[in-house]
Order: sequence, then structure tokens, then C-alpha cells
Amino acid sequence: MTTKSPRPKTKAARQERVDAILRGLDELYPDVTCALHHTSPWELLVATILSAQCTDKRVNEVTPGLFAKYPTPRDFAAARQEVLAADIHSTGFFNNKAKSIIGAANKILNEFGGEIPRTIEELSSVPGAGRKTANVVLGTVFGIASGVVVDTHVQRLSNRLDLTTNQDPVKIERDLMKIIPQSRWILFSHQMIHHGRGLCVARKPKCAECKLSPLCYAPDKTALKTTAPKTTA
Repeated sequence: MTTKSPRPKTKAARQERVDAILRGLDELYPDVTCALHHTSPWELLVATILSAQCTDKRVNEVTPGLFAKYPTPRDFAAARQEVLAADIHSTGFFNNKAKSIIGAANKILNEFGGEIPRTIEELSSVPGAGRKTANVVLGTVFGIASGVVVDTHVQRLSNRLDLTTNQDPVKIERDLMKIIPQSRWILFSHQMIHHGRGLCVARKPKCAECKLSPLCYAPDKTALKTTAPKTTA
């Protein structure tokens, strides 16, 4: 069975543990970035809206044809909602997503001159683009560390690694922004998302393969696989 690390008792010790987690993530995922395929800020915005309650793999299967049919925000703005909904049907919640994307296209054209805004306040005001989506676009495309992306993976891992005790994404982000250096916010988000997909999965996390296991005292850590020694007759 994997052992639970002792909880640090001082602020300095807690920060030391956070720094060790960051080093472990660097070893595991040194160069990761957003998994959503895109060639422009607008395409990433659309892809991120589509990714709600949907896998990035599925979104990446849908977007090549989608962007070929609707090459610009103006094309999306002119789309009929029921037609766009049919085009994105396989991503789920297609009616709401179609409405959001058409609304986003219109707002960007009418209020931002066709350009994706570069502040968290402006981008968060675009239909379908909450704080998480805005952080993804600003961080990935523009390198602007406006905050920490808190998706389902980051939410789960942040609790498992005891980086927060909150469940609300806004409060989790606030907690993470206090302990993670701003220079690391963008990369940290991508690393945590990749870690949640690959090793620290929701069911039966692969603790035996995880470099962060010695730093983790989650109650549901899985047992290390051990091989019993062979006995001779």
C-alpha cells in the first residue's frame, strides 16, 4: 500500500511541498500545452466552448470540418442556430453551444472589431466564455496569465493534492493563485489537466506510476503492485 506523506505544519513547509509538486509536474509534463487544435484565437475560443462536457478528442474530430464550413466569425454570426447545432451535434449540448457560438461571433464583431479581446473581463463577457474559457484562450494564444484554468481535472487534483479544500471553481482558482507563482499559472493548468487525464484519473488513479505519489496523502490512493517472492520446494 502506498504511504501517506505527513502534512506540513508550517507555511514554509507547505510552500516547500507546493514547489516539490511543481518540480514533479515539470518532470512529467515539461512542454505540454492545450490539447484543442486551433490556428487562431477565434478557433480556440470556439473549440473551448465546444469542449464543455465533451472530450478534447471529440472536439478535435469536429472542428476541422466546422472551420472549413465557417472560416470566420462572420460566417458563424450568419449561421442559422439549428444548422450549426446539427454540425456540432456530437459534442453534446449542441443547441446551447450553437447559441453561444453565434452570440460570441456577433459580440466579437460588433463590440471588439472582430478581434478576440485580451482582458479577462472583456473575454468573460462573451457568450459561452466564462472565466475558465477566457483563461484557456488568454493563456494559450496570448501568453497572458490572467488566472488558473479550473476544469474538472484541475478541480479534482487540487483537492486530492490538498492544494485547496474548496469545491467551487472560482474559490479553487483563488486558492491556487495564492500558492502558485503567476509565471507558472499557464503551464500549471496544462500540466494538471494532462495529469488528470493520464495518471491521476477519477477512477483508480495510477499512483504506482506517479512521481507525485510521495507528496500526496489523498485518502483514495491505490495500492502499489507488489510481486510475492517465489518459494522453492
